[in-house]
Amino acid sequence: MEKYLIIIARVIILYVLMQLIFRLMGKREIGELSVLDLVVFIMMGEMAVIAIEQHKDPLLDTIVPMLTLMLIQLVLAFLSLKSRKFRLLMDGKPSVIINKGKIDENEMKKLRYNFDDLLMQLRQKDVKNIADVEFAILESSGELSVIKKDKKTKTGSYTIPLILNGEVQFEHLEEVDKDESWLKKELQQRGHNDLEQISFCSYQDGKFFVDYDDKKT
Repeated sequence: MEKYLIIIARVIILYVLMQLIFRLMGKREIGELSVLDLVVFIMMGEMAVIAIEQHKDPLLDTIVPMLTLMLIQLVLAFLSLKSRKFRLLMDGKPSVIINKGKIDENEMKKLRYNFDDLLMQLRQKDVKNIADVEFAILESSGELSVIKKDKKTKTGSYTIPLILNGEVQFEHLEEVDKDESWLKKELQQRGHNDLEQISFCSYQDGKFFVDYDDKKT
């Protein structure tokens, strides 16, 4: 009887601990988890199972590694928040699978992503005809984001950030066939003179969206 009481107590303690850890690590849906998130969650789950099965071992032997993993994850999350390069290194970047209605087979090959995968995920997005898709973007989480063509114009668009945390995104400027001088000129005409103060800037359908860093305004 004592054995089962110990197991029950461990289950309750570890359940509460993991709930607290996941809360501290931030709210994210399962489909939005990065590879790093999944690795951490799987490792914690395995540690919890071992601690319950080997109930004679000190519980602290499990709690310390779990808290260490949490600390590592929080540090990496902080670095990802501060540096987009680090974030791309950890999480990867989205890949455009369908660009302006054209399937990019080369990009699919790089990702080892086949047409069966594409069609399955399009069906999950309730896309009945691939010809209706203007853009399909495979996110770093593995989820497919779909932008359908407008029924009137037969075109579609999606938000492309041109400035992130004060840094000009040159690869995104190339996507919209623009350069840095064009960006600076357009923003200055709209009263945005200091690009380093801008937290987020996008250009879509001929319109700019500009948001400033709260700490710098």
